[in-house]
Amino acid sequence: QLACPGTPYISILTDLADYPPHFWMEKQDQYFVCGTSKAVEQARIMGHPESRIFRVSGMILRPQFYDSRTGDRSLERKRLGLDPELPTGVVLFGGEGSNTMYSIAKTLGNSDSKLQLIMICGKNARLKKRLQGLKTRNKILIEGFTRDVPFFMRLGDFFIGKPGPGSISEALQTGLPVIVESNLWTLPQERYNAEWIQKNGLGIVLHDFGKVDNAVEQLLTEPGFSQMRQRIRSIENRAVFEIPPILERILGVSLDRPGKEFQATRVSDNGVPILGEAADIDSSKNFSDRL
Repeated sequence: QLACPGTPYISILTDLADYPPHFWMEKQDQYFVCGTSKAVEQARIMGHPESRIFRVSGMILRPQFYDSRTGDRSLERKRLGLDPELPTGVVLFGGEGSNTMYSIAKTLGNSDSKLQLIMICGKNARLKKRLQGLKTRNKILIEGFTRDVPFFMRLGDFFIGKPGPGSISEALQTGLPVIVESNLWTLPQERYNAEWIQKNGLGIVLHDFGKVDNAVEQLLTEPGFSQMRQRIRSIENRAVFEIPPILERILGVSLDRPGKEFQATRVSDNGVPILGEAADIDSSKNFSDRL
């Protein structure tokens, strides 16, 4: 802004909430695009005017997570050597994987529960090799780095991983309840994510993964599992489609929208978005608005 006075400074929060001080939000001339009501309230408390706060319906996800072409899940599972009927967990700890995945594989791979796992190791070749050498009672499909995470997520029934905003948002977008841990080792900016999961009934938060077998058993117990999945299905995260029109409005330009007047998403007093072309969901009826 010193080099180009008048240029808007826009922060699109890629965390569910700010982690003050000096993380996402500062007391300066700044616009905010927030994916939760918590982040909106943080911006308000800091004294930013409503005209600088934009509420969208979640975190930014790759458009592939919105592809409705799911195919035949049973056939795809069979093709990969999985049982088409067994509960299937997707285990993912980011692009570099984590040694925690090995202990999870040992525990759940030899659990008395009838289940199977898809473990995505990312670029961690050593972890992948260790997992491939692990003998377990339950089937484990082991993948390395892949750009087909949406595909594997759609084959799953639940997700296990760290409480990163991207991973949990991807899991929820594909309808998967989540199991995460939160403790002193959890990144400070990700601890609120675990609170958010618990508060909204979207999964189970553990202190550590030592009891992950008990957590999976609890998660899959009915009617709780179906109720949790119903809550997840009611979430409509359209942030990746809502944000470009907001940027158009702030920058005063129109990107391939000739002749269209744009009214950006604006936050009302109760924290519910007032929607224009920035989003195409009915916020008054959507669970996302309370998140």
